[in-house]
Order: sequence, then C-alpha cells, then structure tokens
Amino acid sequence: MNYFFSADTFLMIIRLAIPLILVSLSSTLSELSGIISLGTEGLMLMGAFGAVVGTYFTGSPILGIIFGMIFTAIFALLFAILCIKFKANQTVCGVGLNLFSQGFTAFGTFIIWGQEGISAKVTQLNLISIPFLKNIPGIGILFKNQSPVLYITAIFAGLIWYVLKYTKTGLRLKAISDDPIAANSVGIDTKKYKYVSMLLVGCLAGLGGSYLSIVQNNVFVNNMVAGRGFLGVAANIFGGWTPLGSVGSSFIFAIAQAIRFNLVGLKIPDQFIQMVPYLITILALVFFGNRKQSPKALGKVE
Repeated sequence: MNYFFSADTFLMIIRLAIPLILVSLSSTLSELSGIISLGTEGLMLMGAFGAVVGTYFTGSPILGIIFGMIFTAIFALLFAILCIKFKANQTVCGVGLNLFSQGFTAFGTFIIWGQEGISAKVTQLNLISIPFLKNIPGIGILFKNQSPVLYITAIFAGLIWYVLKYTKTGLRLKAISDDPIAANSVGIDTKKYKYVSMLLVGCLAGLGGSYLSIVQNNVFVNNMVAGRGFLGVAANIFGGWTPLGSVGSSFIFAIAQAIRFNLVGLKIPDQFIQMVPYLITILALVFFGNRKQSPKALGKVE
C-alpha cells in the first residue's frame, strides 16, 4: 500500500499525465474555435509515427519531435479545411481522421521498415537534470532525470491559460466559440482564428504523440496511442473547456492509469486492470461532465 504514495508513483503520474495534458489542451483549443475534437486520437498517432520517422532519418530525437509536430500540424490543417472551407460534418471527419491515421501509419511502417506493426528502434530523447533546482528538498525530483517535454508542457499550459484569460486573442476566441456570426459582424476574422488554432492543435497533439514514441519508448507500434486521444477529449470536457480544468482532469486520469499499473501482480483479471482508467473516465464524465456548458457554437458551420 505504501507504494501507492511513494515518490516513484508520484513521478509515474507526472509522466503519464504529460501526453494527456498536451492532447487535452489541443482539444480545448479546437473546441473553443468551434471544431469538434474527435480526431485527436488520430493526430496523436500521426505525431508518434512522424517523430519516429524524423528520428530515423536524421538520427536526432529533437529533430524527430519537431518533424512529428509539423507532420501532425499539416494533417490538422487539412482537417480544418474540410470542416471550415467545405463545411463537412465534423463528427464524420473526426472519425475518418482516426481511421485514416491507423491505416496510414500501418502502411507507412511497412513501406519504410519492411515490417508490419512495429518500426525499427530509434534514438530515444535523453533525460535532463536542472542544476541547483534538482537539489531542492521535496520538489527536487521534478528537476532530476526528467524529460524536457515535461517543462515544455508546463510552458505550453501556462501560455495557453494566460492567452485565453488575459489577452484580446483569448477574448476573441471566446466570442467565436459562442457566436461566430456575431464575431464576424464586428470585424473578427473567425476563419483565421480557426485555422491558427487548428495548427496549434496539431502541434500539441503531435508533441503528445511524439512523447509516447520518442520519450517513453524508442519505437513506433501500431495503435500505440491506445485511447489517450479520447482520454484527452474527456479531460477537456471534464475540465469545463478551460486550460486549468483540462490539466487538472488529465492528472485525475493519469492517477487512474497509475492505479492500473500498481494493480499488476495482484490476483485480479488482467482485462479488468486494463479497463480501470477508462472506467474511471466514464464515471467522471457521467457524474461531473455535464456541470459545464460546452461552447455554444461547437460543431456549427457558418
């Protein structure tokens, strides 16, 4: 029982929360711009695949992650074009993106590495320690042998929170999420805001996917996202379509995943252990997810 409250479990929760925070923030930005974020699972998968491809051909995991983010941003932009310019059904497009990403990455894996289901191993992103800060009692473990993506995630979360809460851009995005026609009438270029938001959505989801393949692992495996994209969407809803709420909800779901790992070894069927985080997610949404109203213009075409 003490293991549940150990430093190792705390660090495990932090590491499990990183991709969830990134994808939940991407879901928040997407839905505040009025676009339903059902395609985040596919975007994360594209990011995981793109990062491994970039690392494989350049030998640098940093360049691999950058490539994964750009690669995912391109697909997010294509998704936005379908939803904004051609006014396609956003739910159908999101499901289609998820299905397409599964087929595209599986086919790409076979074409590049000549094998099905898994890529060749690539260079993993090194962990770093921050001098002086790593020696602080208590919180020093957050600055010792951690992934740089942890600090990048914290910076992204802080910036998105500040922009949405205290800047003119955030106020305009809020206006677009409630009534894009009224926002257009006062001179706000709603389409520009939507496209820029979706590019950021792609970068965030791509970074989350890259974390899975380059930081937690050093290989791409088909469908390795394993529902984290949907957990990110759930964290956004549970968090009330706010950055801080999305981050907090991501930690709750990361704790649920940590519980799953801590249950391994007990005399409990493995199938039950695997469904624990998803069961907690469903219960959280059922009992608490309807307390906040979604953006009024979510999914509506202009």
